[in-house]
Amino acid sequence: MAIKVKKKNSSSQRFAAIIKDHDADKMHSIDEAIAGVKAKSSAKFDETVDLAIKLGIDSRKSDQNVRGITNLPHGTGKKKTVAVLAKGDDAKAAEAAGADFVGEEELIKRIQEGWKDFDVMVASSDMAPQIGKIGRFLGTKTPNKKNGTVTDQVGMAVKEIKSASRVEYRIDKAGIVHVPVGKVSFTEAQLRENVLVLLDAVIKAKPSSSKGRFLQTLTMSSTMGPGFKLDPIVAGKEAGH
Repeated sequence: MAIKVKKKNSSSQRFAAIIKDHDADKMHSIDEAIAGVKAKSSAKFDETVDLAIKLGIDSRKSDQNVRGITNLPHGTGKKKTVAVLAKGDDAKAAEAAGADFVGEEELIKRIQEGWKDFDVMVASSDMAPQIGKIGRFLGTKTPNKKNGTVTDQVGMAVKEIKSASRVEYRIDKAGIVHVPVGKVSFTEAQLRENVLVLLDAVIKAKPSSSKGRFLQTLTMSSTMGPGFKLDPIVAGKEAGH
């Protein structure tokens, strides 16, 4: 009887080689972290660069909820499929801006039947009362005013989403914000500008009830790479705060 030899996981071997000389606890400037992330990227695809920000807030308190949207100057490099709930001139504006799906009652019916083959849904303000018909089917994709997906400027919203410049930041239960800031293929200058814009937006969203240091820890990493810690004080100053 032949004995099967378990093959080594090439992915695990690759990661082990990457982190061999990596100091996970070392603090870096934004530029140093970007250079490190790019240097440690070895996947066969264009990895996404993410920034994880641990905030000094109590996520259990409603008045300390940190959530918003901002536009990254160089986008995220991710292509998104956009569906729009609109009619009349708003529907025409959505189509002109490049929306993948546009409709009203027929779109609502389609979603109620289980379809949700899109990344983001936008709704014009006058269609907001209709969102209740599909909210339970959409879950986290449900349009809302807080993240700008219920709006009077449908065309502008679609354009920003399709160009991948608009990103949403929101805390999870652990008080951490996870946001993509570009691709490994971006230049260091492009990634730096995106990071600074994001940090500026998050810092400005600090709740008045939050006391002490707001930026607790920051970690930058690529999809398949190790994390690089950023000095929160230095990063905050670089972002103009």
